Amino acid sequence: MSASRQHSFWGSLSPLGGLTGAGLLIMASSRLSWAITVAGSLFWVYGLTTLIFVSFLSSNKIKNKFFPVAGRVTLFTCIAAFFGSLYLLLFWLLCPFAALENFLLILLVPLFCSGSGIIEKILTQPEKHQSDVLENVTDAISQAATLAGLIVAFSILREPLAYCSLSLPGSFAGMVTIMYFKAGTFLPIGILSSSSGALLLLGFIISLYQQNKTKLFPGRN
Repeated sequence: MSASRQHSFWGSLSPLGGLTGAGLLIMASSRLSWAITVAGSLFWVYGLTTLIFVSFLSSNKIKNKFFPVAGRVTLFTCIAAFFGSLYLLLFWLLCPFAALENFLLILLVPLFCSGSGIIEKILTQPEKHQSDVLENVTDAISQAATLAGLIVAFSILREPLAYCSLSLPGSFAGMVTIMYFKAGTFLPIGILSSSSGALLLLGFIISLYQQNKTKLFPGRN
């Protein structure tokens, strides 16, 4: 299947199908508060970066003068880095300790945006389709929503098992515990708090995903 026709969830380049964004999924899902913060960054960076890039690309004067063919991927990455930094600044002003906790994760979002295949899809489209801002932005937000939804869902499953709690970003400590379960409620497994435990859980989820994908889309890799 070509990149331009990939399904945001069931496609081979999706977060579970092709493991694009798997690193961010593992790192950000340790706490629900981290997952929510990163999810907001994904929507912000993916949506605004694609909006600005396609808007400039649809203008012939700007495209010919500032968007050389050989450097468009680099420019897309720079725009994504700008919006990622802007999100970090705004979040820092709102909640400094939460921003400090998620500093690395937020900085990684523009790199995942640049490597998600959005820019390749835009550049391989015919000239008349490149100017369709709404369609391209919708596709980008769909990718962001898929990865953000997986991160949040994975964190809701992982945090209670590992820490017997659920948290939200905020307060002087960087997160607010909204639920705290007794030690034996969910048979908490401490290994899930580490990346190795998250990989084991992710492997189980991917096996279920591949099994259902085979049933829904037989013959598709």
